[in-house]
Amino acid sequence: MGAKLSAIIPTLNAESSIGALIDALAAQSLLPDEILVIDSSSDDRTCEVAAAHDGVRVHVIARSDFNHGSTRDVAFRMASGEYTAFFTQDAMPANAECLANLIAPLDDDSCVAVATGRQLPKTDARRFEQLVREFNYPGQSNIRSAEDILRCGIKAFFVSDVCAAYRRTAYLACGGFPRVETNEDMLMAAKLMDAGYKVAYAADARVYHSHNLALREQFERNRAIGRVLQARADLLGSASEMNEGVALVKGVARQLLSERRIGELFAFGVDCAARLIGNRIGRRDAKRMASSALDASSR
Repeated sequence: MGAKLSAIIPTLNAESSIGALIDALAAQSLLPDEILVIDSSSDDRTCEVAAAHDGVRVHVIARSDFNHGSTRDVAFRMASGEYTAFFTQDAMPANAECLANLIAPLDDDSCVAVATGRQLPKTDARRFEQLVREFNYPGQSNIRSAEDILRCGIKAFFVSDVCAAYRRTAYLACGGFPRVETNEDMLMAAKLMDAGYKVAYAADARVYHSHNLALREQFERNRAIGRVLQARADLLGSASEMNEGVALVKGVARQLLSERRIGELFAFGVDCAARLIGNRIGRRDAKRMASSALDASSR
């Protein structure tokens, strides 16, 4: 790969994890030419720990200015790589080939504008979370284009900035990340596909990343997702997440039953309820806000 590679890590109170992540990036077989940490005014020593590493640049923003879309866009435009990889502060490359494997689809096909990696559950992930990760992040790589939207539904736009790399020229040509509270990666994939680019899933670019979310956290997370998906339906068109969600529930429940994990099955059912209710309320919120905005503009 001859193109310059940048790595960007948004952070907030990441003192306990940022050093290990930077060390892991510095130990890759394909080294990033620059690492940029964009920090939302952490209360701990995140910035000091990051800045102590050679070649790492730290940029601090006000916490009130953070936004999953616009903050990443600011960082992207500060970086200079033709390829720009994003990692979240709690992701950890599984081996030294993660970056090389993540960049490979971009090198192999000039029409691929973004590649996203595979997320493996951490050792502390509860059983149903392990199965959810296995369902969402399978072992087979794929490349998708606009022609696959009807077949794949919402999964056609699947990208996660937990571990993803973008082609700079394509990203800028499509205007960059929108200002949204979540799912900036999925919306960017939709914009790229609409412009004729392809999206890759690189199963051999592996990172450890998972969460054991409390029910309230799961509800709020999916409420935010619902708001964004409803508000940005113009980008996503008629692609639905329902079929994918049903397949996930059936697959995970079937496996838990086969393992006789009745307690985990019950916990998974409650978790799914929190996801569904959050999503539906978020969509309702977005419709209400759109209606209020329309009423205000017509006065």
